[in-house]
Amino acid sequence: MKRMKFLFSAVFTLICFSSFSQNMKALVGGTLIDGFGGVPIQNSVILIQDEKIVAVGQEGSLEVPDGAEVISTEGMSVMPGLWDMHVHLMINGHSDYTHWDSTYINVLDPVIMPASAHQLLLAGVTSARDLGAPLEASINVRDRINRGEIPGPTIYVSGPFIQKAPYPNTEAFRWGINGVADARAKVKKLADAGVDVIKLIDQDQMTLEEAQAVVDEAHKYGLPVVGHSHRPEEIRIGLKIGVDCFEHTGLSSAPEYPEDIMLMIQERAAKMNMGPLFWTPTVEGLYNYESVRDNPEKLDDPSWHLDLPDSIIADIKASLKYPGRMPYFQLTPVRKPTLERKFNQLKQSGVVMLIGTDSGIPMKFHSQSTWNELDVWVNEFGYDPMLAIKSATYWPSVAMGVSDQVGTISEGKKADIIAVRGDVLRHISLLQDVDMVIKNGKRVK
Repeated sequence: MKRMKFLFSAVFTLICFSSFSQNMKALVGGTLIDGFGGVPIQNSVILIQDEKIVAVGQEGSLEVPDGAEVISTEGMSVMPGLWDMHVHLMINGHSDYTHWDSTYINVLDPVIMPASAHQLLLAGVTSARDLGAPLEASINVRDRINRGEIPGPTIYVSGPFIQKAPYPNTEAFRWGINGVADARAKVKKLADAGVDVIKLIDQDQMTLEEAQAVVDEAHKYGLPVVGHSHRPEEIRIGLKIGVDCFEHTGLSSAPEYPEDIMLMIQERAAKMNMGPLFWTPTVEGLYNYESVRDNPEKLDDPSWHLDLPDSIIADIKASLKYPGRMPYFQLTPVRKPTLERKFNQLKQSGVVMLIGTDSGIPMKFHSQSTWNELDVWVNEFGYDPMLAIKSATYWPSVAMGVSDQVGTISEGKKADIIAVRGDVLRHISLLQDVDMVIKNGKRVK
C-alpha cells in the first residue's frame, strides 16, 4: 500500500511540474541523506523548481521531466546544506583579539564578515548563526546575503552580546546592562533592529532579575536566547531563567558537570511542553589544538584567504607564527581530556545537541571548522554519523524556528543541498571537500 501511494505521488508530481521543466534541475543518482535521520535513499532523484524542492524519489519511480537540467550525483552522498550554529564572522583565526578589534573594526562590514560568510558557504554551510558582532554590520551583511548581493549562507544574527559589563574597547559588539529597565531596553533595541537571536553572556554576574528580564524581553519579541555556559553558575542561572540554547562545553579543566546541574538539565529536558533544550558543545577548537600546534601545515591552507586582502592575510599569518605560545590555548591541554566526558554527559542528559564551532577563534577558519566539529563528534567521541548530520541539518532548523523552510531535503523546502563524492556516513571527513553546494536552488560550487 505504501508503495502504491509513493508511485501515485510521483506520477502526480510529474504531471503537475512537467509544464515548468524549463527552469527545473534534477539531481540524479546519489545516495540521499535527507536530514530526518532515516535510512538513506539509494539512486535518488531530487527535482528543484526555482529555489524550492518539488519532488523527492528514486530512479525508476520518479521520472525527470523533459527539459530539466540533469545534474549527476552518481557515487555521491547528497544531503541538506550544513548549519554551523556558532560562528563569529567578525574574526578569522587571528591570535590577538585586542589587535584585531582595534585594527579592523571599520572593515568588518565591507570586508571581513563577507569574506567569512563566503568561506562558510563554499565549505558546504548554507545556514549559520553568527553570535556576536556590531549591530549595524551584522544586519547589513545578513541582508546583503539575503538580497543576493554577496555570497554566503543564510545568516541568523545576534548582534552584540548582552552582558553585565563589556570588556575594555569592545563596546561596539558587547553591550553592558545596568538594572532591569536597561536590560529590557537593550534587548528591545536589538529586537527593533531585526536581530534573530539574543546572545547572553556572564549572566552569573548579573542579578537574577536582570538576567530574567533579558530572557523575558527576548521571548516577548519571539527571539530565542543563546546562553554562554563556561561557568557552573552561568548554567544554573540560565536554566532558571529559561535560556533556550546553551553554548560551549565549559567548566574549564573540571572533569565533569556537577550532579546538581545534570539534574537541572534532565528536569528541563523532560518538559516536553517547552520543546527541546538545545546545546551547542563547540568542542573541535579545543580538541584539535594540540594537533594543529604540532602539525601546523593546515594553517597554510589557502582556503581561508578567500576575499581577504593580502595585508590582512599577512597579519593573520604573522599572528600564528608560534602556535604553541598563544595565551588563548595554554590551559587547553588540561581541558582536552575532560571534553569527551562532558560531551557524553550532555548526550545522555536529554538535550538536543547542535553542530557549532566557535569558528573564527585563533587558528580556526570558516573554511574548515564545521567539518572538523563533525569529525571530532564521530571519529573521536563515537557519535552516530547519521545523528551528527541531523545535528547539523534538521535540529538547527528547529532551534531557529525555520524547519518548515529548510533543514531537510523534502518537498516544499528551499533547495539548500550539498553533495560529496563517497560515503559520508562511513567517512565523515569527506565533508572537508564538498563537491557541490546548492543554495536556494542555485549552484554556488
